[in-house]
Amino acid sequence: MSRRISSGNIIESLQNVQEKHGFLPRDSLIKLSQDTRIPLSRIFGVATFYHQFRLEPPGRVTIAVCMGTACHLRGNAENYEFLKRFLSIGPGRSTSDDGLFSLEKARCFGCCSLAPVVKIGDMLIGKATPRELQRAISRIREEILREEAARETRG
Repeated sequence: MSRRISSGNIIESLQNVQEKHGFLPRDSLIKLSQDTRIPLSRIFGVATFYHQFRLEPPGRVTIAVCMGTACHLRGNAENYEFLKRFLSIGPGRSTSDDGLFSLEKARCFGCCSLAPVVKIGDMLIGKATPRELQRAISRIREEILREEAARETRG
């Protein structure tokens, strides 16, 4: 049964889809378009306009790079570009190919005296440098892979 959704409810519908799947799968957007008779291009336009929506599955660990004024001025734009290269995240993507890490820009963490700041999972790294970020990500990657290997041997 088709239901009619007003333009104002597209965001709510997308939030529901993302809550269910963790991101917005293409087939779910197509179904939403068919069910609501809202053109897919319009739904996709809303989904790509708002930063809250993801078009690909999120990584297991989110890396948030502060782009507030202090962090930006102290090098986080360069840290962000480094992380994209280090994690092999291509244009138009936000998740590493191995599915372990998602990279996103953040507004401000409120700890400007530690700028530039990067948050990896729950860990906050102040005065972040590419070398420190590389070490932290490598440690986390090793931990995840070790946990996965242990799970496989148990079960």
